[in-house]
Amino acid sequence: MVLRSWAGYAAVTAADAYPRHLLQTVRPKLAALEGFRGLYLLRHHGQQEVEFRVLTLWESMDSIRAFAGNQPDLAVVEPEAKATLLRYDHKVRHYEILAAP
Repeated sequence: MVLRSWAGYAAVTAADAYPRHLLQTVRPKLAALEGFRGLYLLRHHGQQEVEFRVLTLWESMDSIRAFAGNQPDLAVVEPEAKATLLRYDHKVRHYEILAAP
């Protein structure tokens, strides 16, 4: 199993928009993809901005490529998500899961 990690940053005053978009619009699309195994959405409140860390779980790098294309290390960020964020990581990191509960 592979974990895909990405972060986006929102204004403190608009911190509810991104989670709403991810959970209501993006998660159902991901759930329909073969090889998708779930996601975690983490939030860290800073003084100037709110960081969202999105961790998605995938069966394999092949399933990630089916989602992200031939350059799986590039972030996939919908225009609606971009509109809710001040900035975001343009690259993602992938981790092989060696142990899990």
